Amino acid sequence: MDSTRVTEHPTSFDRPTTGADPTDPRGALLRAPGAPGASGSALPAQGPAGDPPPGAGADAPGTFEHAQPGAEHAAESDAHRPRPVAEGVPVQPDGGRQGGAPPSGADPGDSPSDGVSPGVGGGGRAGLLRSGSGAPAGAAVRRGAPPEQDRRTGQPTAPGQPTPMRRDGDRLRFVGAATRRIARGMDLDEIVMGLCRATVPTFADAILVYLREPLPVGDERPTGPLVLRLRRTDRIPAERDTEGAFTPAAPPEPSELETVGAELCEVRPGSALAEVLRGVRPVFTDAPAARAALPELLGEDRDFALPDGRRAILAPLRGRRRVIGAALFLRGPERVAFEADDLLVAAQLATHSALGIDKAVLYGREAYIADELQRTMLPENLPRCTGVRLASRYLPAAETARVGGDWYDAIPLPGSRVALVVGDVMGHSMTSAAIMGQLRTTAQTLAGLDLPPQEVLHHLDEQAQRLGTDRMATCLYAVYDPVSHRITVANAGHPPPVLLHLGGHAEVLRVPAGAPIGVGGVDFEAVELDAPAGATLLLYTDGLVESRLRDVWTGIEQLRERLAATAQLTGPDHPPPLEALCDEVLDMLGPGDRDDDIALLAARFDGIAPSDVAYWFLDPEDAAPGKARRLARRALARWGMEDLTDSVELLVSEVVTNAVRYASKPVTLRLLRTDVLRCEVGDDVPQLPRLRQARATDEGGRGLYLVNRLARRWGATRLSTGKVVWFELNRG
Repeated sequence: MDSTRVTEHPTSFDRPTTGADPTDPRGALLRAPGAPGASGSALPAQGPAGDPPPGAGADAPGTFEHAQPGAEHAAESDAHRPRPVAEGVPVQPDGGRQGGAPPSGADPGDSPSDGVSPGVGGGGRAGLLRSGSGAPAGAAVRRGAPPEQDRRTGQPTAPGQPTPMRRDGDRLRFVGAATRRIARGMDLDEIVMGLCRATVPTFADAILVYLREPLPVGDERPTGPLVLRLRRTDRIPAERDTEGAFTPAAPPEPSELETVGAELCEVRPGSALAEVLRGVRPVFTDAPAARAALPELLGEDRDFALPDGRRAILAPLRGRRRVIGAALFLRGPERVAFEADDLLVAAQLATHSALGIDKAVLYGREAYIADELQRTMLPENLPRCTGVRLASRYLPAAETARVGGDWYDAIPLPGSRVALVVGDVMGHSMTSAAIMGQLRTTAQTLAGLDLPPQEVLHHLDEQAQRLGTDRMATCLYAVYDPVSHRITVANAGHPPPVLLHLGGHAEVLRVPAGAPIGVGGVDFEAVELDAPAGATLLLYTDGLVESRLRDVWTGIEQLRERLAATAQLTGPDHPPPLEALCDEVLDMLGPGDRDDDIALLAARFDGIAPSDVAYWFLDPEDAAPGKARRLARRALARWGMEDLTDSVELLVSEVVTNAVRYASKPVTLRLLRTDVLRCEVGDDVPQLPRLRQARATDEGGRGLYLVNRLARRWGATRLSTGKVVWFELNRG
């Protein structure tokens, strides 16, 4: 076996390493003795001028000063032999805790499985920023425990005094485990949390992470000054010794660390902090430049003092193009100070965290764009149409594929009709969503021309061929008429709709399958079916009924049975609520049934009763307006709406007058009584009227002005045979 190969072992509380106390809240970074005189660090030692490099003298180069008990019986000749995993953990100098039990006050559930000891969020900054002396926080020496010995010198060590690391490979394992934990994060919070929990308490007693506000995305150039915001802090929990036993500490009182969550720091050009961030590499805070930068980072108005020695590292977080933040690693005065090799560890943690943050910001922007694209492609709100109630649902294929080619739409048509559309473009990507948007816009335009359903599909097929040879889609287009209680359906390779009757019977409508849109040269056929009042029509895409676990016809049958079972719950005389019905339909999906996008459109047919409809034909002659007024007056009297007589007569007279002036065929007049009173006047002239301000000398041109002032709503729609001008009045 290659002796240079590093085998990964966890360094967390779950699996203790030989001679390491997994419950030590200060943590331990393990390493093996390297070649004499070689530190193995890619970063030079940084410190005050004239200071000897860390590790000189008694500590050989390459040693790593972290808490670790010595191996009393290890021979010098066995230094490079692989050590077996110990069955037990020897008594530790920080209190003699045994086994893998977590420190008092820590949550065992926070122990990760990748070898990184978790930290504890919140807590106080004061104890880590102020110098002091005394026993480590939470350290308790078990009475009667034999004194430990330094592995290198053989001299006894005082209780609570940490000993150096043993193997260089252990530091590599820590860095590997920490970077894996950081890389697991998908969003910004997960990455920052991974950095904090990977370093506290294993590498540092506390960490402060500052990020740029706002974070730049991709290649965009940030505007304004560089502002850092304190994003997250972690520290070791406080512990105390009670009669020689290691017990949880009392809840810590509010401290400075808990009050700086929203602290902002503006980096002034040319300042000491700006120079440190520009240098990119981590530095010890006992260096003059770093010590001058700390007041600017932590707040010049705050009273703070760092522990003596190299117990703080300031590491800039640099992304792909620019500095995006900084991380401050802190160790308390009771712990061994950082050494030169720790700068390499801090650099690795900072680099991986910064690159992960860059990716998270880019991913967040892409997710935002995908959500906005999908939101704009689908109708924000379904229209309120006369004689029909609507409900819809849309589910993406997965969280990582938020956009797709499925769409639905409801388009109001002249004559109180409504067009119901559902379609599915192949794939669920940005390209599919873009094609879906073009086809949906084309369908809306064709619906505005009041073309028959089969003609709409024919023009959609031509549009798909113009977009490309491989632009395939399925579509179902239906037009519902609430007056005649009929529905006309045309299909282009889409799954057939399901009609749920009022009594609870659900049937799959027999409509011609047709070829998908984009094939070209295929004729489409439309069928006209009954749409009784109280029935519910369900339009859907194949993602609802087809998956890897079932074919499409099996799924359609399961959907039909689910609708029938849901209708039985409300009784034969009351249809189920639309929103609840949509939720019940989606509940039929199993864990393996989300292979594609799902678009769902439900339409409840209320219809308009024949007694609420009045319809006439008027010859295009001068007497037509007077006749229209008399017919409207009689209809209002029959419905008990005499209070609207004056307004209706005036508006009907104006609209009919404009129609008969240019029409060559009989003019139609229709009154509909629903929640409002709607009047529709149709003629064979395709030109739409336009509202304009008449001059004082004009004899006409004020008809639409009156309609606009007196009516609740009004509009004009072009038909294949002419146009319809309509207006609505609120019922008294």
